[in-house]
Amino acid sequence: MPASATKARRVAVLADSDTRWKWGALTAARVSPHGADLHLDGYLLRGRATPTARQLAEVGAVADSLREVTAAEFLRAMAEEPYDVLVLALVGGGVQAMLHGLAHVWEGRTDRPVVVTGYVGVVYEKLTDGLLLRHGADLVLANSRQDAERFRAVYEGVGADASAVTEVALPFLGGAAHTGDHGHPHTVVFAAQPSVPDSRADRTYLLDRLIRHARRHPDRDVLLKLRSKPGEHTTHIEELPYQKLVQKADPPPNFRLVYGHMGEVLDRTDLLVTVSSTAALESLHRRIPTAVLTDLGVREALGNHHFVGSGCLASWDQLDDGHRPVPDPDWLARQGVAADGGYGTAFDTARARITALLDRPGGLPPLTPYYTPVTAPGYLPGILARHHLAPDGSPLPGAPAAGREPGPVRQIVRRAARGAYRHGVQRVAPVIRRMGEL
Repeated sequence: MPASATKARRVAVLADSDTRWKWGALTAARVSPHGADLHLDGYLLRGRATPTARQLAEVGAVADSLREVTAAEFLRAMAEEPYDVLVLALVGGGVQAMLHGLAHVWEGRTDRPVVVTGYVGVVYEKLTDGLLLRHGADLVLANSRQDAERFRAVYEGVGADASAVTEVALPFLGGAAHTGDHGHPHTVVFAAQPSVPDSRADRTYLLDRLIRHARRHPDRDVLLKLRSKPGEHTTHIEELPYQKLVQKADPPPNFRLVYGHMGEVLDRTDLLVTVSSTAALESLHRRIPTAVLTDLGVREALGNHHFVGSGCLASWDQLDDGHRPVPDPDWLARQGVAADGGYGTAFDTARARITALLDRPGGLPPLTPYYTPVTAPGYLPGILARHHLAPDGSPLPGAPAAGREPGPVRQIVRRAARGAYRHGVQRVAPVIRRMGEL
């Protein structure tokens, strides 16, 4: 057995939101050898969606250490710390910037970590853009057979190396299968999303239909599962939190807002309803009846077009009348849901590839992203500059955090600035848009 398969494995995860931290930390555990002594260091990239302590606790992914960093601080740590694997759990532009920054700090090194990246859920928009921004990692994880085929087609279509694409599954699937015998009232859960739909009218409509369902079925527990509290940010910006919309409604006693770990909510769920949340895949994996709403149309902008062919599309009228969607098994298999088994081996290929790379004679080659100052001179510099990096991946003069922790005054200013930004997003921006529509 290779030495790297038995020794302690040091893994770093860089994430820029609560959901990406969850994906990154769980992926790190899934791709580590069975029985390995895993040491996990978490780095949270400072930005608008940096998770709060409450969000981190709700995610439930535990690290040996966890700290907030700027891009410059992170790259400095990667130049100094000896990791085996690095998971980049970032938006596409962040992945691309870090790949170039890492290529710069690791220049001439062959003992660098294996770099892994991927997506936190369903890939239903910006497929080509997001994939090319992730090109250059040693492994680009695809959460299903369908995604793996699409990813390879994009890379091969532009003449880029597609060998990094590795089929796995969503790392947070699991839990007991649904039996319908929970010892409590029938429970209907609506999994809300921060930005889908994005208009007040559509979000008010969905809330109204959920409340109407609760009134129509007083014997059921009807739960609105929320991702964040007002003022907190997730992967996507939420300008119209349901918590504020429900203040103008008059819900019945069997209607409640809930937070917490999605897996724990699913433990008592008898029907999961959503527009297009990845929670639908978690629910389907556990064989819970799952409905993807068609009330607002089946549209790319909503992401529910991804579920065409799933057998899960339904409207609130149908659900009110007792309809329970039956998923198509072939669709489930192509989506990596593995409701009928196979999930236990979904990460075997990724584990084997990482072990082979760690044992590669002569070490690892330099990182070689598809985008370079030659292939994308009008695009790449702007992406790097947003993370205070020059076109060659080196830190720009005046990049934040030049090797020291922020002082108390700077911390207060940063918190105030972040609060002002969130206020602007959630209060001011919608008002300006409404004024523009007059």
